[in-house]
Amino acid sequence: MTDVPVPPSSNPAPEPSAESRPKSGSDVRPELRSELRPELRHWCDTWKTCLQNVLSQISGKPAAEAATFESSSQPLPITESDVWYTVVGGGAIHGEMSLHLTADSGTRLAQKFLGEPEPAPDAVAAATIAPENKEALEELLRQIAGLAATALASGVGGEVQLHLSASAAPTWSSDAVVCLGTRDEAGNSIALEIQISPALAAELQQRSQPAAAPPRAPGSTASATAPASAYDRLMDVGLDVKLRFGTRRMLLRDVLALSAGVVIELENTLQSPVDLLLDGRLIAQGDVVVVDGKYGLRITEVVDRAPPALATG
Repeated sequence: MTDVPVPPSSNPAPEPSAESRPKSGSDVRPELRSELRPELRHWCDTWKTCLQNVLSQISGKPAAEAATFESSSQPLPITESDVWYTVVGGGAIHGEMSLHLTADSGTRLAQKFLGEPEPAPDAVAAATIAPENKEALEELLRQIAGLAATALASGVGGEVQLHLSASAAPTWSSDAVVCLGTRDEAGNSIALEIQISPALAAELQQRSQPAAAPPRAPGSTASATAPASAYDRLMDVGLDVKLRFGTRRMLLRDVLALSAGVVIELENTLQSPVDLLLDGRLIAQGDVVVVDGKYGLRITEVVDRAPPALATG
């Protein structure tokens, strides 16, 4: 896949002021590295290229004439009206990433998807994103995720699945943050921030750095087991786990009709074990307990996802 060339400074990404960033709590932004590791840069560049390609297809313009996004290490300021999406990886790669947009950028991307005219440069920024624009934005991001999944498959050695859903801001501390910014034909700023979770970053790093095979004596067979030292660098990576009491598939009209006091019946029964998830992947099951006034999980089963041993002929 070839990337789209980026002009020097015609489409600058937004530069948030220092005082607009949160100072404490789960919204504290990480210290960003000026240079991403190659595997993270490739992941983000692929998303950037797919974003540009989808917008080019929607507008009917050649890629060279469509809006070109630039990558920046400056994070977006966080406001209450921002929209967040979580992308959970499946197939050959696992882990989470998040997409963060201001209400104004989300509205402008939705209008592009719907084919609506671009507002004037001095138009008042959107305070919140309208429901119909939010639905259009989510469909646009799903198309980008589908294109990115296809483009990323060759780099990770297998089929990639990317499941996108609306969410709150991530609770994990991002391993990498990249902001993709551009300006539309009317001069309005559009920005999309990508945050990569530590679990996803660790998987990408592991796949990009295969352990070197030790020299073998003549006649000896190769060992399929990688040395333990190959994984030592991953042992101190902080990972967030979540409990899942049950699931329920709902129609969009039912979700939009939710209000305070509505009870949603889950598919799981009271006797069903609770799932322990690591970045959306099931790793264990157990029973809920209370420890010193806090919820806990007593593990009853650890899910073994190790590949089966190769049969010998």
